[in-house]
Amino acid sequence: MTSEPTKARTKVDIPLVGFGNKDRPSTAIINTCVHCGLCLSSCPTYRETGLEMSSPRGRIYLMKAVDEGRIGIDSEVFQEQMSQCLNCRACEAVCPSGVQYGAILEASRTQIEQARDAGRSAEAPTSIAAQPVLPPRPLWQEGLRRGVFDLLFQDMRAFRTFSWSMRLYQRSGLQWFARNSGILKLIRMDETETMLPPISSSFTVPQGQIFPAIGERRYSVAVLTGCIMGTAFSHVHEATIRVLQQNGCEVILPPDQGCCGALHTHGGDLDGGRALARRNIAAFEHLGVDAIVINAAGCGSTLKEYGHLLHDDTIWHARAEAFSEKIKDIHEFLTSIDMNKAGLAPLPITVTYQEPCHLAHAQRITAEPRQLLRAIPELELREMNESSLCCGSAGVYNVTQPEMAAQLGARKVKNALATGAKVIATANPGCALQLAGELRRRGEEVQVRYIVELLDESYRRKMGHV
Repeated sequence: MTSEPTKARTKVDIPLVGFGNKDRPSTAIINTCVHCGLCLSSCPTYRETGLEMSSPRGRIYLMKAVDEGRIGIDSEVFQEQMSQCLNCRACEAVCPSGVQYGAILEASRTQIEQARDAGRSAEAPTSIAAQPVLPPRPLWQEGLRRGVFDLLFQDMRAFRTFSWSMRLYQRSGLQWFARNSGILKLIRMDETETMLPPISSSFTVPQGQIFPAIGERRYSVAVLTGCIMGTAFSHVHEATIRVLQQNGCEVILPPDQGCCGALHTHGGDLDGGRALARRNIAAFEHLGVDAIVINAAGCGSTLKEYGHLLHDDTIWHARAEAFSEKIKDIHEFLTSIDMNKAGLAPLPITVTYQEPCHLAHAQRITAEPRQLLRAIPELELREMNESSLCCGSAGVYNVTQPEMAAQLGARKVKNALATGAKVIATANPGCALQLAGELRRRGEEVQVRYIVELLDESYRRKMGHV
């Protein structure tokens, strides 16, 4: 059965109370769930396992039990289910009560991490009424987490240095040796390593560059370059800038911006996410642009929710709300203006569209990407079954939950290949990596490309540049 575009639903505003206590999940949001079960069929983990506790409703039961003190944060089932959830937000898109599930999931994960922090502290509380304490992770795991969250994604210079080292690994022959010697399999990194993308030869480094509009300037926009998008997917940024220029946009890349904070907020480090949010708000808020355009679904979703992330920060909340109002997904932006369709040349290819969760479910943007694909002359769009079901990427989920991620990735690629399309179009780096990795494992030559790349190719063909 062909997946149809999801209709936008009205989001119910629920007071975000209860977050001030060590980022405790909002009791108000938890109690909004009426346990109707309409979310079950949309939940990827429930569809794979058939287990009630692996559904949004089941996980909310667990959150409520912790909130009411009936079970502790040290519950293995609670920790397992908070980790197993993809945070794909598909349940939100179908929920008649407007439960803001993503907010309480992220807070629950933060509770767990704060309990681990307390377990590492020499002054950890021991009384029943004190903050819960969990045993810390093994030292190597904690070192890896801190290196990723506190170093790489907080400092883009460090992230670019790491990316250059991965490029050297790929180009020096080390990757070939690691893959063919069995070392990766020995250390159980063979599946994860297949998702490493080819690192671009040049990175998109924001230094205040201004790219003029082609023809009459109609809009002034800024672009968030982010982390992995600015290194492994730098070519997508280049395509995005050219497409915006073709549509009368002056494009600005402001300095001092950084990672959007999605991995931190999804991974239980809300304070780290807040630090990155403040940095980005300061970098963009005085530009006076018409829009801040985002070409990665996960980033766009996080940026649009900075107001929630900083809701109890009296200095930054209003600034965060004003910032988020400027955020526009690239597909959302292009379909909201008088798009330059006359500049599109024929692109005779067959394409199927894989919907990133944080575009379809979190941002409720489903029709716009299809509208752009259909605007390209001679491009044939073939709808896949379950196009909006999560592919299993979900940030670092394919590292923390490799078995479930592999099942979902295989399911998504099977549905894509069934269409016979030669290109799988997407709009998020995690999805692109997950799909490309599964295609490599199968020996398939189907391409994974961003929609904005296809638009760019069409424009460039018209100009004779391809």
